[in-house]
Amino acid sequence: MSAPSTPPAPGTADPGATPTTGPRTAGTSAEDLRGLLGPELHEEVVRHFTATTEHPRPYVERQVIECLRYLFLVSRYRERLAGLFLPVEQEIDEIWHYLILQTREYRALCEQRLPGGFFIEHRSIGYEDYQEQPGREQLAEEALRWIPLYRAEFGPYDEGALPHWTIVRFLHRNLGLSLAEIAALEASGEQRSPQGELSAGDRAGTAA
Repeated sequence: MSAPSTPPAPGTADPGATPTTGPRTAGTSAEDLRGLLGPELHEEVVRHFTATTEHPRPYVERQVIECLRYLFLVSRYRERLAGLFLPVEQEIDEIWHYLILQTREYRALCEQRLPGGFFIEHRSIGYEDYQEQPGREQLAEEALRWIPLYRAEFGPYDEGALPHWTIVRFLHRNLGLSLAEIAALEASGEQRSPQGELSAGDRAGTAA
């Protein structure tokens, strides 16, 4: 699974909570996120994954948006999300890999356009390997930290996000939570917490 390695930046106490570079707009739209890549790179990525998968173009466009949302959250909430389970699917990871290979553009995305202003490195870890480290309750608590942060930046998860965020799909399809109930979940544990196991086919990782 995807896992960003994010060494602390000199002179920054908590860049995750108070980013020092990049945009700080409430409610980041899909158009804003497409603009982070620029029209040429965005079109290149969409065409590549439309050609190499069986997915229709609108589905791939949504995959790219969710990949950018994931990177945006990792960048903005650097301290809060370090070391956590990353509930995105393998195909989102593959889009991230593709972006990393565009080395100049990816560095500019991380350091000049995303809100944290630091280079997000990548390493992978299998779900089975990660599952050996935390218990189920810890895994659930960590996964739920993503939900209020996503909601604050982009609004609540919708049906289009379900195929791309493992934990949200699990809560909705396996545990029967509605999207409204998922939107109400908080990292504090005051709301309903998920019980049960993620399937072995799901992906996991850590943000160092």
